[in-house]
Amino acid sequence: MSRSRYLAVRGVTDRVVAGTALVVLSPLMLAIAASILVAMGRPVLFRQRRVGTGGRDFSIVKFRTLVRDAERLGAGYVLPGMDLVPPLGHVLRSTSLDELPQLWNILVGEMAFVGPRPALRDQYERYTDRQRGRVSVPQGVTGLAQVRYRDAATFSTRIEADLEYVATVSLRTDARLLLATIGAVTRHDGIVQHQTPEDIDDLGDRRTSVAPDATTEEETR
Repeated sequence: MSRSRYLAVRGVTDRVVAGTALVVLSPLMLAIAASILVAMGRPVLFRQRRVGTGGRDFSIVKFRTLVRDAERLGAGYVLPGMDLVPPLGHVLRSTSLDELPQLWNILVGEMAFVGPRPALRDQYERYTDRQRGRVSVPQGVTGLAQVRYRDAATFSTRIEADLEYVATVSLRTDARLLLATIGAVTRHDGIVQHQTPEDIDDLGDRRTSVAPDATTEEETR
């Protein structure tokens, strides 16, 4: 089966599975939403513009794991001891439960279960032509870079893993990555806290300053 045909068939399958999962997991998702509302207040969901297939923008959705107004509070400077991720947020991140709302992104065809992690527009604009090849396939909830490195790698290193995935995408590859993701989440592999832009953003010509516990951490997930 050609890559284009496989991706078309996978897209239909992903939507069916995502729709079913949304129904089955709705009690768990409601419980998480209620917990966030009680422990952290509104909003329950976090939305952020990302670059999807072919370089088109879409709004990724997750459960909120940062304190309210985290991007404003952490913008520009990081104070010693500053932690914008409350205890519930740490739990949701370490278990990847904060990613569950992305089932909606999959259902409406904006994402896939497996593929390169969608980047921010600022990052994408600084890609080389070769690096932009990572958006030639649907962007995913998990992928080779997430399984291999999770948070513990620079942007360019993760992009190389994404390009490797693009070149080898197949049913076998996707099945292997889904199984490996379960293991990585269970073991909490590669979780890195309190990253700074200098730790991970090596794309060059960085035009904005962001706090490690706010926007920067979201950029890696």
